[in-house]
Amino acid sequence: MIDYDGRRFCNPADDDGVIAQYHQQGNLVWADFSGGNVRRGTVNGTCDSEGILGLAYTMVLVSGEVVVGYTLSTPESDASGRIRLREEWERYGASATTGISYLEEIR
Repeated sequence: MIDYDGRRFCNPADDDGVIAQYHQQGNLVWADFSGGNVRRGTVNGTCDSEGILGLAYTMVLVSGEVVVGYTLSTPESDASGRIRLREEWERYGASATTGISYLEEIR
């Protein structure tokens, strides 16, 4: 299992300044994130034996909009050994949508 505790991630495709700081105890994983258009965000979920994360997320945007959803994040490693998360996400509510994005570990 991958230990996510203390790892930081960003989405280089957006380059929006959002940085997530992950924490882990056993298979329980959570993170806090902010930056760019995100005033505050959190994810909470679990990690399986292959490092795949099932996470619920909430965030409050600068506009005041509250966003809620779920993501399934599958880890990949790059040539330098950094983790890249492929996120298949789903957003609920008035702005419901789905998509795929990538987070890259910041060292």
